[in-house]
Amino acid sequence: MTDTATTGFHPLYQARLHLLDGVAPPGVADTPETLERRQAFDAPFADPGLPEARTENPEVPGPNGPVPVRIYRPLHQSDEPAPGLVWMHGGAFMLNDLDVPEADHFARQMAHRTGTVVVSVDYRLCNETVHFPVPHDDCYAAYTWVRQHTEDLGLDPARIAVGGGSAGANLAVSVALHASETGQAPWQMLLAYPVMHAVLPPASDELRAALAITPAAIRYTQEVGGAINEFLMDRPLTAATPYDFPALATNPAKFPPAYIENSEFDDLRASGEAFADQLRTAGVDVEQVTAKGVPHGHLNAVGSPMLEAAYTRFASRLQNGPSHD
Repeated sequence: MTDTATTGFHPLYQARLHLLDGVAPPGVADTPETLERRQAFDAPFADPGLPEARTENPEVPGPNGPVPVRIYRPLHQSDEPAPGLVWMHGGAFMLNDLDVPEADHFARQMAHRTGTVVVSVDYRLCNETVHFPVPHDDCYAAYTWVRQHTEDLGLDPARIAVGGGSAGANLAVSVALHASETGQAPWQMLLAYPVMHAVLPPASDELRAALAITPAAIRYTQEVGGAINEFLMDRPLTAATPYDFPALATNPAKFPPAYIENSEFDDLRASGEAFADQLRTAGVDVEQVTAKGVPHGHLNAVGSPMLEAAYTRFASRLQNGPSHD
């Protein structure tokens, strides 16, 4: 499902766009004043009113050492085997943790609304000494651990999904690819504003129109992303593998069904749309939605009706599964 005619930013964001006047694009160091304005733009719109969940924080074994995870269970978990979701947060592979709204709030909402047991992965972040494929290795280790402990976790082994936002969506798809090669493919992939390509595909006419009114401070152009991607890999973009950027997969028919939700005012929407087309062409069941009126990262739009609508869509997908279920 796509609806690409733009009506502009949602009024809640429209009222904040002035805060980004003169703020540099991502990747350029902020001054104290521009950092303050960027933070004001990203601030919660209202109190989120989070549901309670039962949580625990174990570590699971991984090839690079223990991987911290946080398990979210509904307060009143059914005796029936539950669906599971292995979830990865975003942050350009270099930022954020299990406490950002895209991770913590999302996991609590999915556990509460759908009865899903969510396992959120605190994968190692890239830096001067940590590069690809370390984040992938950590996330795959967490997925494997969940697979090995379905009974302990109260999970239905036929309904274990992977998902994430932005960089986390990339990691979810790379885990799905790896798992499909070992006979442990996930039930489905739930992807928010994913980055699937080392080099962004061309934008559609509709996306170009949306980006023309998007402030530079929240643009993730190829100029911004290309340098970051080479740093993440510690090698040229031409050396990227499908585990680095899953759109490079030579047999996309291996991927499980996918729900892809792109942000309307987001350069990375080109990547999400192209990946959806790639999967669809390969015969994979794909549902694609463009979240209207929002920039990249709308799962962090705390206290907004846009976020509530996204929660509803993701929860429906977890409850109902892919169309062929």
